[in-house]
Amino acid sequence: MSDKRAYRVLKFGGSSVASATAMSGVLDIVEKEAALGRVILVSSAISGCTDALLGGNADALEAIRQRHAAIVRRLFTGHLRTRVQERVDSLFEELAAAPSDEKVTFGELLSTTILEEKLRAEGYDVLWLDSRELVVSGNEPETFRRIAAAVSASSAQVFVAPGFICRDASGKVSTLGRGGSDYSAALYAAAVNAASLQIWTDVPGIMTANPKQVPAARTIPVMSYSEAFTMADSGAKVLYAPTVAPAMAAGIDIEIRNTFAPAGAFTVIGKESAGSKVGVASSPDGIALVGSIADDDILAAREALLEAGISPLEVVPSSGKCVFKVKPIVEEKALRAIHNAFFVKPSSREIPVFIAGYGAVGKALADAIGRGADSIAEKTGKKLVVAGIASSRRFSINLSGLPVLEPTDPGNFVEEVCRVAPRGAVFVDATSSETIWKDYERIMARGINIVSSNRRSLSVPYADYAAMHAAARENGVYFRYETTVGAALPILESISRGAFGSDEILSLEAVVSCTLNRILDEYVPGDRSFASLVYDAWTEGLTETNPALDLGGRDALRKLLILVREAGVHIDVQNVDVQPLIPQTMNAMSPEEFWNALEAMEPTFSEAASAAARNGRKLRYVARYNAAIAGGRAAGADAMRSAAPGETSAKSVPGYATIGLQAVAPEHPAYYLKGTENAIIVRSALKPYPLLIKGPGEGALEAASSILSDILR
Repeated sequence: MSDKRAYRVLKFGGSSVASATAMSGVLDIVEKEAALGRVILVSSAISGCTDALLGGNADALEAIRQRHAAIVRRLFTGHLRTRVQERVDSLFEELAAAPSDEKVTFGELLSTTILEEKLRAEGYDVLWLDSRELVVSGNEPETFRRIAAAVSASSAQVFVAPGFICRDASGKVSTLGRGGSDYSAALYAAAVNAASLQIWTDVPGIMTANPKQVPAARTIPVMSYSEAFTMADSGAKVLYAPTVAPAMAAGIDIEIRNTFAPAGAFTVIGKESAGSKVGVASSPDGIALVGSIADDDILAAREALLEAGISPLEVVPSSGKCVFKVKPIVEEKALRAIHNAFFVKPSSREIPVFIAGYGAVGKALADAIGRGADSIAEKTGKKLVVAGIASSRRFSINLSGLPVLEPTDPGNFVEEVCRVAPRGAVFVDATSSETIWKDYERIMARGINIVSSNRRSLSVPYADYAAMHAAARENGVYFRYETTVGAALPILESISRGAFGSDEILSLEAVVSCTLNRILDEYVPGDRSFASLVYDAWTEGLTETNPALDLGGRDALRKLLILVREAGVHIDVQNVDVQPLIPQTMNAMSPEEFWNALEAMEPTFSEAASAAARNGRKLRYVARYNAAIAGGRAAGADAMRSAAPGETSAKSVPGYATIGLQAVAPEHPAYYLKGTENAIIVRSALKPYPLLIKGPGEGALEAASSILSDILR
């Protein structure tokens, strides 16, 4: 082919196409690469399909049929869904009638048929290539000629080709062997002289060891063709060894990338060498230390084995590696000993992290840990590993890192974490669950630290809040939750340092409801109604599912409880006088009734905002605590009274708090807040001027950053 920059070959493994969600991720990657050139997408069968086809068990085959049907239902709608399902059904009919030795070839036909249809539905000019007609096993020149001719004859932007399958020299449908889809991709890349050959899988490149055996394994950023071949030939399972030869002959770099962390670490295989020592692999022949191995390296490996109590049966040096033969019973221990001797800094301590709540914040945290693992380890001596993730309906745990949420794992995430997590691990509550806090003490009893961004878990009755802190002390673990108020702002730490030092907190004043602050900041009477701004925030997911809870002060109440408790005050819900923006009766309304009632309150909101503006002020929803105020007992959140915006707050007994609408003057810090910004003013006995903390109070990246700081400090 004349234009080397024109083609980009992307191969996706079974886990990368295992579900509709995974396939959607594949499309995102294809979109990015298609902007740089024509794409040839080579795909494996969905995970588990090939084994089911080889086994021939009727129940397993039916399960595979249902998984493909589920993918079609999720990816397509209307007449398109019907057409794609008919194509899939037709392939299953062909599968049923096919000779037994050809049944295994249908997995790739099914996955690529769905991908072809989805890409076409997304507007791409797509051509499906039949690898059974193009790839001839054992005859690379003829394979190259057929592929080049097929691609040159089309103007398609994206080509989709099944991996693994081919024809043998006699013309019979066959396969390239397990792992053969990598080899298929290399054949396609060499045939078109591709600019890029990318192998997308579920691990971040080729690693210094198998992470399932060695949790401290890390990605090798660069390695030579020969080093990659030696690693693969010595037992590294990320790359199918025959893949290297056609790419090396054509001078094409091979990139090993992680489909589930596209921006994360990856390996580039080319002419450049990784250095003297590349990695460690395990095979039936023994433990192979791969790279340019000097006599001193062999001696160091021997010493590492002896320190682990292992005496090698034989040491076999050869070109590009040295194999240490050991008894099978100590193979994994030997692998770790040699790996740690060469690739792990003595100060690095591995910390498994289990993330409950895999939404925007949970994903941002996992991504931040993945991107920054090496630099974090270098700076802190702590190697963070995302060992478990859980959404509301499914979870996955892999102590070596990189767990994937497909397919669904049955069972209870907390129970499984308590069963497998080592002491010193970290459990992150990034959920919005009302009940998960009840498991905190059980988690801490296992020696597992907790970092929470879930303010519902910290605004529970004070007795339960105190019991959680007591459990942390008793079990020698930390319990941190800076993110529950103010996202990445250092609010809670600043308060606790003063309260539990020699200083005394006299008062707190805070604007901490991101939702209400944005609505009030944008509200201009006569421009748009207050109800319409609330509706916008609701549709964007900034409010509770029932927005009446936000307008009733629920979010501000939770945050105020956390703030005041951090100041050392034993405060509970009944000690807070909350002035809701709407009558309590609206909480139980149907959605239609609620929006109509809120729109009907427009004159009330308009008058309050206009009155504030006439006096040069702005409306803000302010939470306050004052240790010196005296007065009658507060009504409490459970007995919220119907109050119009701007109505005067009821008095509180000493040490109690109020939440309500306030018209603030320009000299008040909250006057200048924009959007979802937060602000808190802390006055204390020893400081002549109040402490002001102000900044973004919302955002997945900010929250993830704060959680990460809590884990590391």
